[in-house]
Amino acid sequence: MLLTGEKCMTLIEKYAQLAVRVGVNVQPGQTLLINVKAEHYEFARLLVKEAYAVGAKKVVVKFSDDIIGKEHALHQDLETYTRVPQWIVDENDDYLTQDLCRLSVYAPSPGLFADVDGDKLAAAAKAQGEALKAMREYTMANRGQWSLISLPTNEWAHVVFPELPVEAAYEKLLEAILYASRVTEDKDPVVAWAEHNAVLAHQNTVLNDYNFKSLHFKNNKGTDITVGLVKDHVWAGGEETSEGGHKFNPNMPTEESFTMPDRLNVNGRVYSTKPLNYSGKLIDEFWLDFVDGKVVDFDTKQEKETLRQLLDTDEGSRHIGEIALISHKSPISDLNILFYNTLFDENASCHMALGRAYPMNIKNGTSMSQEELLAHNSNDSINHEDFMFGSEDMSVIGVTQDGTEVVVFEAGNFVI
Repeated sequence: MLLTGEKCMTLIEKYAQLAVRVGVNVQPGQTLLINVKAEHYEFARLLVKEAYAVGAKKVVVKFSDDIIGKEHALHQDLETYTRVPQWIVDENDDYLTQDLCRLSVYAPSPGLFADVDGDKLAAAAKAQGEALKAMREYTMANRGQWSLISLPTNEWAHVVFPELPVEAAYEKLLEAILYASRVTEDKDPVVAWAEHNAVLAHQNTVLNDYNFKSLHFKNNKGTDITVGLVKDHVWAGGEETSEGGHKFNPNMPTEESFTMPDRLNVNGRVYSTKPLNYSGKLIDEFWLDFVDGKVVDFDTKQEKETLRQLLDTDEGSRHIGEIALISHKSPISDLNILFYNTLFDENASCHMALGRAYPMNIKNGTSMSQEELLAHNSNDSINHEDFMFGSEDMSVIGVTQDGTEVVVFEAGNFVI
């Protein structure tokens, strides 16, 4: 379902152009792999057309459907549901032999899998993560361009705006997504993103120049946690560069500056400020206690068992691989919408990620082996799950290598 009318189609066409030309930035001769929901077939057609217009050699489209996926989860036995056929592994490995870039059009189904066995979902996620490890590492190390965008579904829109009729909820969510992604009638979104990327690049430069040893977060909700940063960490956010030298924007929208925490040097308690949608289940109002980098205790108001399953996926799932700074005063935060979609909610709030770190967040990291990264206290896991803990009263104190304290955030916003 897409909005009808000339105005809407113009914006949707702009969005498709932005995704292909600025998001994943398809280059002549490249193969583009698109993952998209079945109901977004019209938008997929626009993406394919645009990709070939800029010179793609081949475009592969993979459709999925969460309602069908739930039926699989409910009715397949555990062995069948967790088995990843070799042909799927071979197919993904074959893509990696090509000059590949990836574009995902993500639309969550919050709460859809609430009545599905959580252990079964966790086992399937683990099996797929292990089987498709090469593709994950290709993406997280920026070996090729990749980008993540969103479009509404009726089910998602109903969760976000339950008080509205489905069609009105869909339209309102689409309007919010386009606004947050800087797709408007009065401005070229390509130009808008160039300006935005310049602001984020300056923010990253300021943070890199400080070269903090650690960050101390505190707010009235109860968060009081110190996050150590690895030596030679690199702050990033906004536009990135692939191994082949091509610029791309991994997340659209994005407001963050993020870097690599020291997996063994995180201590204190952190409280979530937005729900975490994990495996179709909503983990809400949770806290985590860290000692020497590891989650040693936790509790939730909702879906405690699901959080346990996430934390117990593997050793790295109890450590963090990302810490991100975002001012409370931001375009997405100003919308005051709970999207139930990490791509948007994480860009309204400071967040951290349980699981694997991005190699680009340490100097020369993309050329390091996993063993070398671990030796630098980078985290490894098949997971990378962001959760939000920022607030309008958050304070952040950075400690430099010589012990100097610097106020980074006051009242939820950057002050440096």
